[in-house]
Amino acid sequence: MRLSWNEIRARAATFAREWKDAHYERGDTQTFYNEFFDIFDIKRRKVASFEEPVKKLGNKQGFVDLFWKGVLLVEQKSAGRKLAPAKQQALDYFPGIKDVELPRYILLSDFQTFELYDLDEGGEPVAFALADLPKHVEHFAFILGVQKRTFRDQDPVNIKAAEIMGRLHDALEESGYGGHDLERFLVRLLFCLFADDTGIFEPRDIFLDLIEQRTSEDGSSVGMWLAQLFDVLDTEEDKRQRSLDEDLARFPYVNGSLFEERLRIPSFDAATRNALLEACRFNWSTVSPAIFGALFQSVMDRAERRKTGGHYTTEKNILKLIGPLFLDELREEFEKIKRMRRGRPKALQDFQTKLGTLRFFDPACGCGNFLIITYRELRILEMEVLQLIYSTGQQELDVSALSKVDVDQFYGIELGEFAARIAEVALWMMDHIMNNRLSLEFGQAFARIPLKTAPNIRHGDALETDWQDVLPAANCTAILGNPPFIGSKYQSDEQRAQVRRIANLGGSGGTLDYVAAWFLRAGEYIQQNTACRIAFVSTNSITQGEQVAQLWPILFDRYGLEIDYGHRTFEWGSDARGKAHVHVVIVGLSHRDHERNPKRLFSYDDIKGDPVESTHGALTAYLFDAGTVHNRHLVVYEVGRPINGAPRLLSGSQPIDGGHYIFDREEREAFLAVEPAAERFMRPYVGAREYINGADRWILALQDAQPHELRAMPEVQKRMALVRTERAKSPRKSTLKIADQPARYNVEVLPTAPFLALPESSSERREYAPIGWLKPPTIPSNLLKALPSDDSWFFGVLTSRMHMSWLRHIGGRIKSDYRYTIGIVYNTFPLPNASPAQMNRVRDLANKVIAAREEYPNSSLADLYDPDVMPAPLRKAHKNLDRAVDGLYRRAAFASDRDRVEHMFGLYEEMIRTSKV
Repeated sequence: MRLSWNEIRARAATFAREWKDAHYERGDTQTFYNEFFDIFDIKRRKVASFEEPVKKLGNKQGFVDLFWKGVLLVEQKSAGRKLAPAKQQALDYFPGIKDVELPRYILLSDFQTFELYDLDEGGEPVAFALADLPKHVEHFAFILGVQKRTFRDQDPVNIKAAEIMGRLHDALEESGYGGHDLERFLVRLLFCLFADDTGIFEPRDIFLDLIEQRTSEDGSSVGMWLAQLFDVLDTEEDKRQRSLDEDLARFPYVNGSLFEERLRIPSFDAATRNALLEACRFNWSTVSPAIFGALFQSVMDRAERRKTGGHYTTEKNILKLIGPLFLDELREEFEKIKRMRRGRPKALQDFQTKLGTLRFFDPACGCGNFLIITYRELRILEMEVLQLIYSTGQQELDVSALSKVDVDQFYGIELGEFAARIAEVALWMMDHIMNNRLSLEFGQAFARIPLKTAPNIRHGDALETDWQDVLPAANCTAILGNPPFIGSKYQSDEQRAQVRRIANLGGSGGTLDYVAAWFLRAGEYIQQNTACRIAFVSTNSITQGEQVAQLWPILFDRYGLEIDYGHRTFEWGSDARGKAHVHVVIVGLSHRDHERNPKRLFSYDDIKGDPVESTHGALTAYLFDAGTVHNRHLVVYEVGRPINGAPRLLSGSQPIDGGHYIFDREEREAFLAVEPAAERFMRPYVGAREYINGADRWILALQDAQPHELRAMPEVQKRMALVRTERAKSPRKSTLKIADQPARYNVEVLPTAPFLALPESSSERREYAPIGWLKPPTIPSNLLKALPSDDSWFFGVLTSRMHMSWLRHIGGRIKSDYRYTIGIVYNTFPLPNASPAQMNRVRDLANKVIAAREEYPNSSLADLYDPDVMPAPLRKAHKNLDRAVDGLYRRAAFASDRDRVEHMFGLYEEMIRTSKV
């Protein structure tokens, strides 16, 4: 049975009396700490060891007086010895301890005095005399697994825990046990392991004892014992058999449907038993439920497990979403209540009641990260409220009745059954951690066992599930989460059909990313409760490029939504090996009947750094201030011709040749060795990569070849035949149309004069997308845009900071690289009004940029525009050009790229009004 704190205090008083004369370090230490742990009904030998050998600072061998890996290090001295040097002696052991075994607590003692340091919380130690141990014994609640826990995103403990579960998973799977049963079995084990170390199972380590002491070493009886245990955990104490084994009878009734389903239990052998014992001996009280859930899911895929550490959303990033969504507002309300002079007690009670009525819904919840952190933050806020409500007489309270916030306020949908079940268990784990904190605050032991409430996690496809059936919109406070991104080109046929059906755009259905479907479903959902709020993480593709004009008019016009807050592009992910970083935005929305003002915008100078917050009257779909436009819902539509008075920009040649006409240097030399007459038909073929990095490619350009010339080149004829065959296989009508014309390209741009080349994609690291002139016989590929002009005015304007700002904010992305599109970026860019003299000034400065490049003939554009090594003269030439072009738009200097694009957005609105687009 669980000891009450009153019983623990009584035991502490007895201990203090019996040891009031202890003084000799070597003679008394081990007995002293064996009996100290008995205060908490914990056998010291089960958790900690004496004289643990550890390499000290300076690589000297040392022996820790008492070491509980991952939890506690004790440095013991004889009575009367000063403890100040003992702390440094304890810290000297740290370099020799593995990261996952570093203790959170250091205890220094000379028998008659104690100093306890919490290294996570920092601050001054808890210091007291042995006689006062009963007054301070609650500071040792961590021995019971009850502690305030500060989880760290990159804590190696979480990764170590996932690796342990991975080994157990592999051992069971290799034995032939897998599928649904394995997934549910591992989730049950996770609960038992956590319960054994955090006070849900009492006394501590009874699950470890069961496996270690009662099962045979060859593993043959492990399955039998686990099957019985699962039945016991699902059976109320008063309904169990009287003849039940006493070691099983010690376990509590859990309920919560976790152990309800009958599973096929695996057969164990010595190896799988050892893997289970390794998991049992690990300290699970230090694992973060929010992070570990996603890590645990990764053990099911060995290839993914190699990237362990990259499969979770950091708490810092989750707080970026939930803070502006609801938490900041709740805290502001709480602060106002705290300042009240009259009626504060009732206001506090009403506020706590309100916290218990909030409902949160993540329709792509995965392993529950967002729900878990949201639950934790609500419980923390509630605890602060309770501290004010019950500021006196706390020891007499019934702690179990204090909290009104519970896991059944949280709802989710998840496609993967395993992840859905992890989300449930992880929420229960966080519930217990918060109950432990409540226990510490109010001095009573409290565990919510049996589980009377459960999270509402639906296993299913969120885009095919009726959200009203999961949580009626009338009861929903906020929809939140991190839905799957999946670009339009990477969606399955089924996924693409889902997005098109939900968007209802007609025709092809657009090119929306998968994440857009969640925004649309959420917009539809809150029509039944316009007070409900929405916030999702998304790739930044929904706030720039062609998707903006497809998605946002629906959200604004069809569903009446407005943007309450936004985090502009920042980097999402961890520093794990093999994990690609994704550039994302966070967008918070509400119905215009309940929109909040002012609007909050979080901008990042460095996508890896912290944001700077600003407030605005309205935000555009591009996440910048809408103050320069009359219509805050304005979006940039893709147009087929320039509406800015600029000459037409062309997309380069697209041969559709199966690669048979394209050659690198070695391939060209080999081909001309056997077909020398083809040399005059070989032309340099330049795409974005070749242009920026200086690589060489050639293409066969046979458009002007005469029939007798083609007949004289048999190797060329072979390639023409291959091209004809390739095209004939295509489902595209335009390709089939030219199948019998193999000497032609699908799209032909064959310049006869110098042209300005603009790469379709360029690294986001560059301040300027490299552009410049090429001349015949070069043929641009479809990844290079061609402007038939040698006027350096256009070069000056298009390479300026103004145009780069338009590209960054309005243009789309290819992964994280800038994507230069004709219809979105070039055709819509507001050109400045300039006098002939101003245009000549820009031409002169543009030519100086070209001249600065020519000072480095052996450097590629990639070299010249690498921000880390960009030559100072080139940077200076660009800055001078930037100032000149900026001045064509307005006299006042621009403070930032966002300032530039906000100004141009107003010009764009005027331009489309006058151009009648």
